[in-house]
Amino acid sequence: MDLSNRTVFIVGGTSGIGRELARRFAAAGSTVAVGGRSAGALSELSDDGIGTFGIDVTDGASVARARDAVLARYPELDTVVIMSGVMLLEDLRDPAHFEAAQTTIDTNLVGTIRVVDAFTPHLVQRGAGTLITVTSGIAFLPFPPMPTYAASKAAVHAYSEALRAQLDGTGVGVVELVPPAVATTGRGKMNPHALPLDDFATEVMHLLSENPTPHEILVKGVLMHRWAERDGTYDDLVAQRSQALAMLPSRQS
Repeated sequence: MDLSNRTVFIVGGTSGIGRELARRFAAAGSTVAVGGRSAGALSELSDDGIGTFGIDVTDGASVARARDAVLARYPELDTVVIMSGVMLLEDLRDPAHFEAAQTTIDTNLVGTIRVVDAFTPHLVQRGAGTLITVTSGIAFLPFPPMPTYAASKAAVHAYSEALRAQLDGTGVGVVELVPPAVATTGRGKMNPHALPLDDFATEVMHLLSENPTPHEILVKGVLMHRWAERDGTYDDLVAQRSQALAMLPSRQS
């Protein structure tokens, strides 16, 4: 993928990985727009010369409005990155967890589908472009305190595979970005071993620039997650990660 002349819309790009990727695409020479819910963050990005759009991926009408506004301003749009997601702790022994599960699925999975559905006709019509979905190492190696997060990202992985197959021959590619724990304001606090954001973004942009672009963007730090079953380390790693169940409030003494 030539990163120097893309027109990119990053949904959920107001913070963390999405914001850093927006900065990297812009620095490479691409035209970049960002969508999100934080008016303050959008204002800051606008001051930096990045196009900004309000969007809530849990609201179909909001997604449609954002699509129309983006395509009106950037009719040459060729790349859509779908970053929006939530990471919520859940204690499955407490039925009250269901609200967190529902929010997670509606944002991470259904929200991704809403955005894909909104922009796929445009990309197919132009005969070229890229949809970049975002999953997680947790899709392949569950983190037990966040069961629905893992399930939602595993579902986005499967959906991305099917989407790629269905769009074959249209000129529209589907790339799956698979982050490990990255030291953003959310994940970094949770995991002291998280990959520094700057290092992660550098490796991602390098992989995206390969020709052909890999179907899965796998930085070195996520390989142990992605291939745990293949490498025979899955059971031991899940057992290790299960120790983190102690972080659930209901299990703290």
